[in-house]
Amino acid sequence: MPTIDALSDRLSTYLSTEQIQQVRRAYFYAEQAHTGQRRRSGEPYIIHPLAVASILADMRLDHQSLMAAMLHDVIEDTGIPKVALAEQFGDVVTELVDGVSKLTHIKFESKEEQQAENFQKMVLAMAKDIRVMLVKLADRLHNLRTLGALRPDKRRRIGRESLDIYAPVAHRLGLNSVRVEMEELCFDAMYPMRSTLIRKAVTNARGNRKELVDKISTSLRKRLNEENLPSRVIGREKHMFSIYSKMKEQRKSLSDILDVYGFRIIVESVDMCYRILGAVHNLYKPIPGRFKDYIAIPKTNGYQSLHTTLIGISGVPIEIQIRTEEMDAMANHGIASHWLYKSDDSSNTSGSQRAQQWVQNLLELQKSAGSPIEFIEHVKVDLFPDEIYVFTPKGRIMELPKGSTTVDFAYAVHTDVGNSCIACRIDRQLAPLSSKLQNGQTIQIVTAPGAQPNPAWLSFVVTGKARSNIRHFLKSQRRSESVALGERLLDKALSSLDKTLDDIDQAHIDLVLEETGLGFFEDIMEDIGLGNRMASLVARRLLVANRDTDIDLEAFNDDAPLAIKGTEGLVVSFAKCCSPIPGDPIVGNTSTGRGLVIHTETCRNVKEIRNNAEKCIILSWDKDIDSEFSVDLRVYLENRKGVVAELASAVTQADANIEGISVEDRDAQLSVTQLQLSVQGRKHLARVIRRLRTIRGVNKIVRIKN
Repeated sequence: MPTIDALSDRLSTYLSTEQIQQVRRAYFYAEQAHTGQRRRSGEPYIIHPLAVASILADMRLDHQSLMAAMLHDVIEDTGIPKVALAEQFGDVVTELVDGVSKLTHIKFESKEEQQAENFQKMVLAMAKDIRVMLVKLADRLHNLRTLGALRPDKRRRIGRESLDIYAPVAHRLGLNSVRVEMEELCFDAMYPMRSTLIRKAVTNARGNRKELVDKISTSLRKRLNEENLPSRVIGREKHMFSIYSKMKEQRKSLSDILDVYGFRIIVESVDMCYRILGAVHNLYKPIPGRFKDYIAIPKTNGYQSLHTTLIGISGVPIEIQIRTEEMDAMANHGIASHWLYKSDDSSNTSGSQRAQQWVQNLLELQKSAGSPIEFIEHVKVDLFPDEIYVFTPKGRIMELPKGSTTVDFAYAVHTDVGNSCIACRIDRQLAPLSSKLQNGQTIQIVTAPGAQPNPAWLSFVVTGKARSNIRHFLKSQRRSESVALGERLLDKALSSLDKTLDDIDQAHIDLVLEETGLGFFEDIMEDIGLGNRMASLVARRLLVANRDTDIDLEAFNDDAPLAIKGTEGLVVSFAKCCSPIPGDPIVGNTSTGRGLVIHTETCRNVKEIRNNAEKCIILSWDKDIDSEFSVDLRVYLENRKGVVAELASAVTQADANIEGISVEDRDAQLSVTQLQLSVQGRKHLARVIRRLRTIRGVNKIVRIKN
């Protein structure tokens, strides 16, 4: 079992006596607070905080982090309040402890919601001090090491959560050693049989491999000595989870993956890295397309290294990583190397800056996410380890997850650029906004004032930032449109009772708000616009609350039609079943959550509710409509060459646009063509049909409804 004295001895190598005393004081305070508490394994509870502090000591973290590690469960698991902790240990340590503590006094609907809320709280604390996440990762790592005392289902749940969130966070902060150990422990917890089988196979193969590994190591060292290039050559072991992931993703057998040999060459300077690269390429032939320079273009988490794959002895593939000592520290300890090497080395500061930049991105996501669960979903997307590197027109490098599109790039540049982008150029060529980006491309975004995100973008964007900003924009747009429509519907309902909204005073509006349990009158309007409440019922309720005795509510007459412009946006939609266009007699069906769905009066789908005033609203078309509407035509015509081109030409001459066309042969003489057109109304459609009738061989034209 670890002891505070053993930890103090280790800390004496890099902390002052006074700082060690403060860590010891935090330990004894926690020991007293947790008196009588035991872990599931039966050990005294204080063993856990001590082990967490020990993990942070391996990263050589400062004394405040170690004190927070000792005290991290005190607020949550004992009766000691946050104020008492602040008096004893100061605000900095207390804020670290509070950031790691779970929300315990709130009732959550589900375990997922609770985890999401806790993670969101921690991210907000981490924005002030990144050490909050380092303490949490050490806490989670020790919990994973001691999973054996828990039930199998709980082990799997904690393993899944750690693999989905905490291991990728460790990767994002560059804590490679923590990430690897977490992945191994999660793999054991989730798939014990698979883990055991792979471990046995690797152990059996190690004997056969050792000879070849020694042979390759010797030839590498010999060549580097001949070239007078001082370095350390280390054979790299593959980890169980990494082997399993590669087998799963690349659909390879275990023997194929174990046939690749990995080596790491560690040197003194960046210049030496490139000289060694030349030497190993001279020794063995490199595989084309497998070289990556992460020194010139570091990874998002600050990782730097040269990667190359060579064909070695007997045609065996050899993966080699070449890096400096500082880069190796950064690769293993990431942001923690900022404390590990208190130096002015640029790689460390860039690692810290990158981590801070990532935390800022998380904060932006948190502001625009609708709920903690949605926030977690966006964060998971953003934790992709695979990146691509593209350039802005001015040559700035942008890192994006693999599979990103130009819209993701636009949002990565700035939220406003994403919201107003209308087109893009990839390597100076115009390209669709849904184009997937490749390494090394130069992207230029074309924006326009007044442009808005398209809901269709959600089907192809990859990054959390793009997804959350599009959703956020559409939600706020949908709300303002719902409120506007709700106001129109309520005005219409009140006017049929010879009243307006101005006739109802605030006190009576407050009564109705109290009844409905909503906070603002706008919320009622939004509910009406979305079809969740009936305008006529709300109007009656307001008038009853208003104690209006001279109104005969039974004589409620809702016959005055509501005018539709066609530009109402997301909350007014046109039914696909009958495709109404200006000039058609129309009715509106209020559909819960969808707002107002517009049908033609003769549509079969509204036949049953046609006379139900609660569900059907009589509508009319606004006089000044300049929008376009979809309509389907079926054209029966003789089969002859060029006839489809003549149809397209006739539609264009009538100032209409073809959205879709499909030809369905009936027999050798007669064929049926289905046209989907966009027109401005019935008069415009009649003009198109007249033009189509002039084509030789057109027998019949039918507008498709239902």
